[in-house]
Parts: sequence; structure tokens; C-alpha cells
Amino acid sequence: MHHRRRVPTMSLTRVVLASGRSIDLAELRLSSTYGGMLEGYPCKPVNDMRINALLRSAERAEPAAPVHLVPPAREHPDQYAGAFGPVEVLPRVACVGTFHSTAVDPAHHDPVLYRSRLTIVWFQPTPEVPSGHDAEEGLRDVPWEDLARDYEL
Repeated sequence: MHHRRRVPTMSLTRVVLASGRSIDLAELRLSSTYGGMLEGYPCKPVNDMRINALLRSAERAEPAAPVHLVPPAREHPDQYAGAFGPVEVLPRVACVGTFHSTAVDPAHHDPVLYRSRLTIVWFQPTPEVPSGHDAEEGLRDVPWEDLARDYEL
């Protein structure tokens, strides 16, 4: 029987969820929430379109991974409401990250041969990579066991 040495996974960072589970960030795409917005203003219809575009893009990029949206904070500054309703502002940075962790269901999936994965879409005020216990609260509160899917290595 031929044995291959296991190579440790190299991740961008590790985030510790509120549940205590550690998840490894394998891929991260950051973009300006309103980058490329040539006209109009930030409002609910524009924000909803931006969020839906990010979700569709995440699904196409990693079709085998489930996708989850951390509902973003929506600020409503006291500004003139235009034709599309009141001004509504999302955090400046849109993030799409693919995370991996140990198997969700180790009773049915050999923990040596299986891992779990989930693509998460979230927004944050700065372009910093989330890390450890310092990640955005919404990201740390993701219910991994309910959303992630196991896959065989």
C-alpha cells in the first residue's frame, strides 16, 4: 500500500467563529461596494442589486460550495431622498471569501478524508483581511454547522 504524506493546508488566515470552530480562508475577493457607480446614489434598490450580483458571482466561482450572505449593516444618513427612495449606505468594502474547516458530520464522514466548505459574502468598513477573533461580528456568528457542506479531499 502506498502512503502519501499529508501536506498541511496553507490558508490566507484563520477565523475563529463564535461557536469556537476555526475556519480557514482559502480565497478572498475584496471590492469597493460602490466602485464603478457612475450615477445615482446609494439606496435600497442599488444595494439589493449589488448584493445579488455578489451572490451570483460567488455561486459561479465555486459551484460546489454553498453561499451565505451575512446581512450587511445599512445606514440611513439624513440626506435628500431621490427618485429611488432614501439614501441607504452599506459598509465600504464588499467581501467574498471561500472558507474550509473540518468535517461538519464526522460521524458519517471520515475526518481525515473530508473537510467542509462555505463561501461567505459580507461587508466591512476597511479592506483588512479578517483574522482570529478580530473578524467582523456577523462573520464570526455564521452558523457553520447549518450552512457548510462536507466534501471529500
